[in-house]
Amino acid sequence: MPALTTALGPEPAAVYELLAALPSRLQPHGGQPEDNAFLQHMFGEKSLHALFKIHEKLQRYEDGKPTPVVTSAASLASQLVEELQGKSADGEVKELLKLLAKPNLKSLLSVHDTVAQKCYDPQLPPMPEGVSEDEDSVKIIRLVKNREPLGATIKQDDVTGAILVARIMKGGAADRSGLIHVGDELKEVNGIPVDDKKPEEVIRILAQSQGAITFKVVPAVQDELSTKEPKMFVKALFDYDPKEDKAIPCKEAGLAFTKGSILQIMSQDDATWWQARLEGDANPRAGLIPSKQFQERRFALRSPAPVLPIRRSSTRRSSDVPVDFVDEMEEDADFISGCRLVGFRRSFRLSRREKKTNKSMYESKKSEMYDTADVPTYEEVTSYRRHSGARQRLVILVGPTGVGLNELKRKLLICDPQHFSVTVPHTSRPKRNQESDGVEYHFISKQLFEADVHNNKFIEYGEYKGNYYGTSLDSIRSVLSKNKVCLLDVQPHTIKLLRTPEFKPFVIFIKPPSMERLRETRKNAKVISSKDDKASAKPFAEEDFLEMVASAQTMEAQYGHLFEKVIVNDDLTEAFAELRSALRKVEMDPHWVPVSWTHS
Repeated sequence: MPALTTALGPEPAAVYELLAALPSRLQPHGGQPEDNAFLQHMFGEKSLHALFKIHEKLQRYEDGKPTPVVTSAASLASQLVEELQGKSADGEVKELLKLLAKPNLKSLLSVHDTVAQKCYDPQLPPMPEGVSEDEDSVKIIRLVKNREPLGATIKQDDVTGAILVARIMKGGAADRSGLIHVGDELKEVNGIPVDDKKPEEVIRILAQSQGAITFKVVPAVQDELSTKEPKMFVKALFDYDPKEDKAIPCKEAGLAFTKGSILQIMSQDDATWWQARLEGDANPRAGLIPSKQFQERRFALRSPAPVLPIRRSSTRRSSDVPVDFVDEMEEDADFISGCRLVGFRRSFRLSRREKKTNKSMYESKKSEMYDTADVPTYEEVTSYRRHSGARQRLVILVGPTGVGLNELKRKLLICDPQHFSVTVPHTSRPKRNQESDGVEYHFISKQLFEADVHNNKFIEYGEYKGNYYGTSLDSIRSVLSKNKVCLLDVQPHTIKLLRTPEFKPFVIFIKPPSMERLRETRKNAKVISSKDDKASAKPFAEEDFLEMVASAQTMEAQYGHLFEKVIVNDDLTEAFAELRSALRKVEMDPHWVPVSWTHS
């Protein structure tokens, strides 16, 4: 390097000239050949040369200590426009006026003035005049209002009458600014004192304001120990419209949702009103919803919803017949398209006329415990996707008598018998000659059946003509252990018994269409009373349709919060296609399930 400095002369060389001379001055014997090659390549790069050229030009410009000709080019341009507009406009004047009116040129002149004045700090509004030295410390806050609400609510202190910030909606404009906090006392809005005003009057002032809004506030004492709340998702189990809620503190800040909506809880600071946003909604601002505790109290005060009659196993003297019982009145095994569907049974659903002549039961022993009036508000959920190798989820089909549950199950079993299956029920009646144990039924003694009932092994059971029939938990496990989808048709009150991490049930409600469509689509359908007297099959009567619709409405009102999919069986082909699509999604796509199903 000394030799290079000597060769360039005694005067200090420019950086770029020094860099340009380096490759030719590197001595081959000064180091390893590969090192010399690397240095020659590096210092010969055109991009490096260009970088140093820029550096030298900037350095010379800075050394010259340039000063702006004017520091108010933008105002000078405005004055020029005013002068020229009063003159006769020839071609050049018109072109200059058009050029000065361009937004990009105005912005460029504004930036020039900012740099020339070296004034880079934000411009804050001046402090109000006449502020007493004894007055509390205040903050002057300026927010730009657009179409988005500010995302804050106010209230009036009952004692002092001061206007206070009641809550900051998570994700809203006020929350994102970080300048306004809960408890701040509002003193002025756009220079208008609000000490003597009601919250409604302040809201009107804000509504009429456009552009930038200036607040004068007395800051509240902030809790520095506040921690960030964990992200929590809940499934709404009821419909909610804040416009219809007389208790909500601010209807405009409320969040409407429907049963089944997934809500992300943003804040639970208020024990009565939570802040939440709809999952997947692009709007980041949270809205107010009633808290779980508050909504439960309100629901508890309301009149109870209609309930489905549940026949208890202890009331055997009752002349009423439950909705479902094991089909002992039709063939126990079916042959469809030449393929025997082993273990398939029909769920015979009695119409009103059979209820008058038959005595039977089919229900859960624990139904009394699970059928107590519960208060559906929110259920904490998490996203779940069935991983490869995991057991299939239990599929529960629910619907009123005659709606077509059996037809849909039958079509599923026919289309893919290797993938779908049903449980094999238990019975205490003697085995017939053509029957096999574990195929049509599991045949057990009456004493063993009663012992299993006592040990809560049945989800549903009943008695018909002196014999017991029932569906056991083990029969469900048997189907799922074969990596098959178990299709289960049960009374709706049984759903709660099966909503466990083991089964992770997906509940589908099959709903009847309107009365007009029932009359049109079921006019050729018949109700079979008995396999021994199939000639007694009768068409659906008007009372059957009325009972079907009324039963569906009651089911949906009482158990609708447990239904994850509702399919209207207007057309059997369309309903089946919708059912198949829903079941594919259950197996492939993520779904929201109770947190307890994945954290247990």
